Amino acid sequence: MSMKVIQASGKRKSAIARAVLRHPAKGQIKINNIPLKLYEPEIARLRIQEVLEIINHPKIEKCDINVSVKGGGIMGRADAVRMAIAKSINKLIGTKTIEKNFREYDDSLLSGDSRRTEPKKFGGKKARSRRQKSFR
Repeated sequence: MSMKVIQASGKRKSAIARAVLRHPAKGQIKINNIPLKLYEPEIARLRIQEVLEIINHPKIEKCDINVSVKGGGIMGRADAVRMAIAKSINKLIGTKTIEKNFREYDDSLLSGDSRRTEPKKFGGKKARSRRQKSFR
């Protein structure tokens, strides 16, 4: 039986995660070469593990998922990773029920959050702030 390799990506704010899923394999999940069980901080790890708890499918135990993530902060990275993992699993199994489970749990697992930082414009310090003027 040939090995299936699936790639998927997830984005959140300025964090970008790329997941490579291999099936069949040993069943390891690594983020930047750190096993998921050792991923810190705990709250980020729990957010990533949510994805795996939603689905109960025998194929998942035989998947290796390698995620490389860069940019952004801790929680932005965690959300990008969970999105990349969810997308890759959805590609591998590809049944309507799995997609429905993901969407019911959290719509952003497959479609993502389109909000990005607004670019700064001239005439002010930030995107929307301007110098105040007074005519008194």
